[in-house]
Amino acid sequence: MFWKFDLNNTSHIDQLLDREGVTLRELMEEEDVLQECKAQNRKLLLFLSKDHCMQELVTLITEEPPADLEEKTRFKFPNIACELLTSDVALINDKLGGDESLLEKLYHFLEQEPPLNPLLASFFSKTIGNLIARKTDQVISFLRKKHNFISLVLNHIDASAMMDLLLRLISCVEPALLRMEVLNWLNEERLIQRLTELMHTGRDEERQSNASQTLCDIIRLSRDQANQLSEVTEPDPLLTVLESQENVSELLKNMFEGERTEASVVNGTQVLLTLLESRRSGHAWMSYTVNSSILRAIEPHLKDFQQLLLNPPTRSAILTTVGVLEQPLGSARLHVARLVASLLQTCDLSICQEICRLNTMDLLLDLFFKYTWNNFLHLQVELCVASILNHSAHSDHQNPGLQNHEERPLFQHCRLVQRILDAWEENDKIQAEGGRRRGNMGHLTRIANTVVQNLEKGLAHSQINDLIKELPEDCRGRWEGFVGETLRETNRRNTVDLVSTHNLHSSSEDDDMESPFPNDLSIQQAFSDYQIQQMTANFVDQFGFNDEEFSEHDENINAAFDRIAEINFNIDANAAAFEACCKERIQQFDDCEEEEDIWDEKEINYATQIKSRSRYMLQHHPQLGIFQVNLFIEHYLCTDPGWTASFSETEVSSSSAWGGSPQQEGEGQQDTNWASFTDCVMLHTTLFWNVC
Repeated sequence: MFWKFDLNNTSHIDQLLDREGVTLRELMEEEDVLQECKAQNRKLLLFLSKDHCMQELVTLITEEPPADLEEKTRFKFPNIACELLTSDVALINDKLGGDESLLEKLYHFLEQEPPLNPLLASFFSKTIGNLIARKTDQVISFLRKKHNFISLVLNHIDASAMMDLLLRLISCVEPALLRMEVLNWLNEERLIQRLTELMHTGRDEERQSNASQTLCDIIRLSRDQANQLSEVTEPDPLLTVLESQENVSELLKNMFEGERTEASVVNGTQVLLTLLESRRSGHAWMSYTVNSSILRAIEPHLKDFQQLLLNPPTRSAILTTVGVLEQPLGSARLHVARLVASLLQTCDLSICQEICRLNTMDLLLDLFFKYTWNNFLHLQVELCVASILNHSAHSDHQNPGLQNHEERPLFQHCRLVQRILDAWEENDKIQAEGGRRRGNMGHLTRIANTVVQNLEKGLAHSQINDLIKELPEDCRGRWEGFVGETLRETNRRNTVDLVSTHNLHSSSEDDDMESPFPNDLSIQQAFSDYQIQQMTANFVDQFGFNDEEFSEHDENINAAFDRIAEINFNIDANAAAFEACCKERIQQFDDCEEEEDIWDEKEINYATQIKSRSRYMLQHHPQLGIFQVNLFIEHYLCTDPGWTASFSETEVSSSSAWGGSPQQEGEGQQDTNWASFTDCVMLHTTLFWNVC
């Protein structure tokens, strides 16, 4: 090893530090300065923690570098300075968090006029955020003394780094008691109300967007921490304000007051959607109860959202892959559709009745059939229809009047059934003329299936049945024919019918299913079933590496193949046919009398032999599938005790691998009933290739 030779391991940084008059810039020029800092190089840390060095590091991340420098090197030293200050080294953290002059120099960065340099803003936010997490008491105490701190941060909210800084104040403070003190301080500073004011239509779009994102993140963080920190009994003051009817009403007022811009509608609606989240995925599903005060604040403004569907903010025509779209749907109307879907999922009686009274679903269905290529819209309309039809299940019978107050307008005024039939027939006509299938047909199929499912076994099936019976006779006949034939056939094409393992020998009804082996559908379906079972059984939990894969035990080596034994391929059913074929066509092989040189190079084409055998079997016995043929060959040529493996070379006639006598180099032939070992190996290989 190298240490045996007593090599000098002193780094170049140590040599520089030994030199008199070394500067911070010289050290920062070294490539390994950050690595040495994180490695706790004592000599380097003592140098960096000197007053003049810390002052210079803070200056680098808070003051604009000279404009005459090259762009690629202009922010080199500020970036290195930020990395050194946030390297999570105790000596540097103690020096920076404990020296008020350094904190004042950092704070002075916020006192500049907007806009801030976004790169320097990110350096500042990262440095302060690290101090909040590591020197919490000192930094929070310092910031609380600054009465204009929140005002300055919000003044620079157009920089996303300021948004990150606010979120660090909310999420990175420990312990829980100190965190609650910080939340109460932020609430006293009216943080939520001031962010809501930034959502006004008169504000610039960047400020609106960052304010909206900050509010959404605060809602999610507060709810998550409330679920995780069960020992905290005091409610989160910021979340309480956010969910209050007063604050939601103020948000809606800011959205619709003055000129209605797409940015204000979209950003405001995103906050409402976050407030209406009842479930959210993360490491685990989390459930939340939607506060009724949110719904009571939204209800009076449903007419404003309805007006947005009718008269959205103007947008210029756009070129799409299917042509020019003169009047795009726009983000505003899409977000209104998302909001309506979320409101319907709350199953609030008053909200649903108002949506019904405004005839909002009729407008959404108009948009669904007008914008046939906007799948984002199609999904929301599908969710709306499903919510209306499934309200009984969602409400757990708490609102008995909810079952039929919207189904009737949906089927009568909105003419849902007629629209489905007309759109389907129009699409069939377009495709018959050589046109392209419409982009909303997949969601239309799902909507039709939702209607049928609720018609047959939904909790409101009797009401829906009555509504179907009230349809005009010709429409009712078209619907019954559509459900019994067209929709059934569409579902059959869209669904892979998996045959149960105990009934694999039954014939398949899907005669037109595309398959490389049309005579062997049941076998293919069996293997598809096997593959899908392997994939879907606890797939999420097993995704990635499993600890058992690295254990020293051998019990699980063949675990991946255990379940293939469950598949019954019914080999015995065709055993007689295969036996007859074997007696008729398989010739006995003689061993070579002359000893071979095992080092001679030989060209052996296994694929030709096996493919020829499989092809012959399929031609003369079409009732056998390719999978069955290979299983038979494997069983009778490789595993039968009456056969013995031979390691000698065996040649096969080029005309037919199964016909004709093999030519031996010896003078005579012997009845040995031996099978070639190489044949057995290739049979296994061919079996798995055919399966794949």
